[in-house]
Amino acid sequence: MVETKAPAGGSAGSNELKSVESLDQDNEMARGLNNRHVQFIAIGGTIGTGLFLGSGKSIALTGPSIVFVYIGVGIIMFLLMRAIGELMYRDPSQHTFINFITRYLGNGWGKFAGWSYWIVLVLIGMSEITAVSTYFITFFDTFGMDLSHWKWLIELCFLAALVTINLIAVKAFGEAEFWFSMIKITLICAMIATAVVMVVIGYHYDAVQITGQDGISPAGHAGLDNITNNFQIAPNGWLSFLMSFQMVFYAYEMIEFVGVTVSETQNPRKVLPKAVNEIIVRVLIFYVGALLAIMAIVPWTTFKPNKDGSFASPFIMVFQYAGLNWAAALVFFVVITAASSALNSLLYSAGRHLYQLASESNSPAFRKIGVVSKRQVPARAILVSAALILLSPVVNSIPGISSAFVLFASASSAVIIFIYTLTMIAHRKYRRSADFIADGFVMPAWKVLNTLAIVFFVFVYCTLFLADDTRGSAIAGLIWLAVFGGYCLLRDRYTNRDLKEALAKEEQARK
Repeated sequence: MVETKAPAGGSAGSNELKSVESLDQDNEMARGLNNRHVQFIAIGGTIGTGLFLGSGKSIALTGPSIVFVYIGVGIIMFLLMRAIGELMYRDPSQHTFINFITRYLGNGWGKFAGWSYWIVLVLIGMSEITAVSTYFITFFDTFGMDLSHWKWLIELCFLAALVTINLIAVKAFGEAEFWFSMIKITLICAMIATAVVMVVIGYHYDAVQITGQDGISPAGHAGLDNITNNFQIAPNGWLSFLMSFQMVFYAYEMIEFVGVTVSETQNPRKVLPKAVNEIIVRVLIFYVGALLAIMAIVPWTTFKPNKDGSFASPFIMVFQYAGLNWAAALVFFVVITAASSALNSLLYSAGRHLYQLASESNSPAFRKIGVVSKRQVPARAILVSAALILLSPVVNSIPGISSAFVLFASASSAVIIFIYTLTMIAHRKYRRSADFIADGFVMPAWKVLNTLAIVFFVFVYCTLFLADDTRGSAIAGLIWLAVFGGYCLLRDRYTNRDLKEALAKEEQARK
């Protein structure tokens, strides 16, 4: 159990790092991930379907200044990763960064964070499996094939395939994520390259019907003046600008996924710092680079919502302006890949977190889930998590339950802010503890930067109250914190009291 484990890296006050081998004595997982896997897992964690499909909405919200929001939020998320990186570098035998919340904030907050994070992963997984089947149907619809009646079978087949990958070996998971990420990166680089060529040659395009857009998109030209003309920080008002922070924040959600792979990574103290430090570079290239390329081709005022509130994919717009009419099929193929990658990662992470929760449990029945298979993966925990995710089609088919699920799923996004905040507080506790060592992967200026990150997370949570469609999730998140968080803290308090009383009676009996 994490709460009874010796402090990371040795006894309190130790002034040197213990070897990974010495820390790994209780680590039953296989270190099957190498540098290539971790680097691309980190990239995959920062690139989701939102970039390919949802970036049009964020551009429409605040125009070219959305780039500054992506940079600003990216820097804060980098600080989160530096904090997680420092903790995991200290003890790379831990299966999840959540363990450090238990170690430095107590069992109460640890239970709250562990169970909340696992529930969030399952809820997001249920949303992702629905998204995978929807994008799959859309992809084949571009070829005139209607697969809508087979939606449930598509979800079952995708989930079965990804579960199989996760059960084979951690290396199989790493290889799958490597190729998933490679496909996403290739499309982004191709789009940026296409945009650069269009700008250099001064490309002009005619009005065209964009796939996924209600009206005809107007004619225009490619040029940097599409970004700079009439530039304003908040062209649609400061309220819209503030609301853009929550949208961009959730685009970065799950960036912390690298913090779950460390216990299964070869040479973690060499690979981890490199993976974390390169995150900010990826943000600039893949998010900011893509957004600038898009807005250089498509004036930001062109992005208008459809009648149902959706937006056309900016990637499809750029490629179709360039005369590539098969762009819609290409982009939706990559979107299927991105959604499959997210679901694959969620299964991996959910399995490790449930394994950790089960292995720490006092319940003999629940502890049976916290075992590792012959292939050195937490097979039972993965299968239980997958079974719950598979309930998604059932949940979506029942109107009453479906509406409740939407509320819980949106609330899960709010709850993850609590997890990030607790992680930063745990990092502060670590830096002030006897466990701290100066020769690790140290976060610079930690007092200022750690505080800055915590303040920012509170700010993002406050912005959830600004919009009607996020206010409910913000309130639900606070209720979850008060009810479940309060339960975990009180339960821990009374458990500790009973334990102290039992120890005191035992001491008296000895005397």
